[in-house]
Amino acid sequence: MDAVIFDLDGVLVDSERMWDEVRRSVVAGHGGRWTGEATRAMQGMSTPEWARYLVERLGVSLSPEGTAEVVIEEMARRYVSGPPVLPGAGETVRAVAARFPVAIASSSPPVLITAFLEATGLTGVVREAVSSEQVAAGKPAPDVYLEAAGRLGVAAESCAAVEDTTNGLRAALAAGMTVFAVPNPHFPPEEEVLAKVAVVLGNITELPDSL
Repeated sequence: MDAVIFDLDGVLVDSERMWDEVRRSVVAGHGGRWTGEATRAMQGMSTPEWARYLVERLGVSLSPEGTAEVVIEEMARRYVSGPPVLPGAGETVRAVAARFPVAIASSSPPVLITAFLEATGLTGVVREAVSSEQVAAGKPAPDVYLEAAGRLGVAAESCAAVEDTTNGLRAALAAGMTVFAVPNPHFPPEEEVLAKVAVVLGNITELPDSL
């Protein structure tokens, strides 16, 4: 193993429910209608992808660009007092970084990734941070993981990836990485996808010993 690549939302930050709350609020406030499959469908999507989904599938009356702006502004406002970092997440990244190069491959926009890195003091520890806004397709496509591995200068097959949701796990598996799952308790991944990963962890703090 040559490197470790972390997802952000749900792995290092307890933000999956926050994203869900904000998107639901925007849909309700702008003429749309939430559907039962919307939450899982958007997990892992890039900003342009989920913004189009909110407009084209859920009926938000704004443009995709306007929708993205409203959602991200509200997420950034909630992050002002500090992102909801999961217990032990910062310490875990530091412990792993002492042994391997580490990167973040996230569906969050760069502004929220930066907020996490600054709040945890990990800016100089995490060598590369890639948002799916910066690649062709969001998760479950492997693009963001492949880009992160490329920036680290290592082969994707030599990387470990740490993920929590179905689409994230699919993305890391499609990239050919050794996948460590930390199942999201609020949005559990599909069992058939979970069965394909190398290791299932009960908590992010178990990762250093598992590696």
